[in-house]
Amino acid sequence: MRVSEITRKTGETDIFLRLDIDGVGKSEIDSGCGFLDHMLTLFAKHAGYDLVVRCKGDVQVDYHHTTEDIGIALGRAVYEALGDKKGITRYGDILLPMDETLIMAAVDISGRDFIAFSLDIPTAKVGDFDTELCEEFWIAFVREAKLTLHVTQLAGKNSHHIIEGVFKAVARALGKATAIDERRKDEVPSTKGVL
Repeated sequence: MRVSEITRKTGETDIFLRLDIDGVGKSEIDSGCGFLDHMLTLFAKHAGYDLVVRCKGDVQVDYHHTTEDIGIALGRAVYEALGDKKGITRYGDILLPMDETLIMAAVDISGRDFIAFSLDIPTAKVGDFDTELCEEFWIAFVREAKLTLHVTQLAGKNSHHIIEGVFKAVARALGKATAIDERRKDEVPSTKGVL
């Protein structure tokens, strides 16, 4: 079973996260930030992962610590749940339309953390969520998941649609990359034999 549970407690956040990569897209999310709850619900649904997130953070300050630390916990959960990565497809990509917005996301479960993030989000906030935290979330996620992620906004001017498109696109690409390739289910997808 490709399941992981992460508990992360700092002076700024207290997080419990449970991830089942072979789930059906069910989620129970309580981050203390309504917009982030919505994005994580979308992520679980579109990746096809079951996800539980409970976070008590210093949201009276802002959502930065909560957002970054959930990104850390989710990335670590993906890394741990994949284990030796035997049988995974490894690569996944998508062009995702979100009304007038178009997002490209590509993932390589490489064992190396790298992110290329190219967005032009026109507003500083969506509701009370700082839009710059979208990138902070994915930087933290990639660092802990040890994967390569490219995200590019090809069109769009609606901040909500851009961020929502990013979470959906990354989820879809990651869902493809972590899926089991039945033809190679007993192999690690690398000529090195490890990822």
